Amino acid sequence: MTSTQVNTDKLCNFIIQKFEDGELNNDSLVQIIELCGGYLNLKTISDYAQKNKMSYNGVKKHRKIQTVFNVKFVIDND
Repeated sequence: MTSTQVNTDKLCNFIIQKFEDGELNNDSLVQIIELCGGYLNLKTISDYAQKNKMSYNGVKKHRKIQTVFNVKFVIDND
C-alpha cells in the first residue's frame, strides 16, 4: 500500500470517528467537501464548458469526467 493510500485511509477513518463521536456535524462535512472541491477545481460539465468556452460534448470528449453523488464533474487541477 502506498503512503498516499495509507494517509487516505487514516483521514477517512479520522472523519468517520469524529463524526460518530459528535465532534463533526453536517456543516463540518460540507466544509470538508467544499475544501476538497476547491483543491480538485471541481466543476460540472456545463460550468466547465462555459468557463472554458467549450461545448458540452467537447468537454465530455476531451476531459476526464468523474461521477460524484450521481452528478458528472470535471476535475481540472493539473
